[in-house]
Amino acid sequence: MATFHRFEDIESWQKARRLARRIYELTGNGDFARDFGLRDQIRRAAVSIMSNIAEGFERDSRREFARFLDIARASTGEVRSQLYVACDIGYLDECTFETLKEQCEEIARLLSGLIRYLRNNSKSPST
Repeated sequence: MATFHRFEDIESWQKARRLARRIYELTGNGDFARDFGLRDQIRRAAVSIMSNIAEGFERDSRREFARFLDIARASTGEVRSQLYVACDIGYLDECTFETLKEQCEEIARLLSGLIRYLRNNSKSPST
């Protein structure tokens, strides 16, 4: 496992940042932009992924870090669920939906691996 000195070094945070940027791009146009409820919800969930990774990293223990990573991982599920809604009502085409869903799944896998590592080792969070 790589050593992290800043949350920005964490691959799952980097990928979550790219996902959040893409979600903001897609939700800023057309009918999606006018659906304030879904637009705001999916944006908040996408930002929550990267924010919880960062906040957990800045905590004092691996246990707390892992807890925040659990929350971030749950937010990937929330984004995926909202992507289904957006696709079903025509805000996203199938290709865009699949790409974003796969990005969420990849982030969730990375987070799961990091959570396992943190729970099985007892050093500081910056490991």
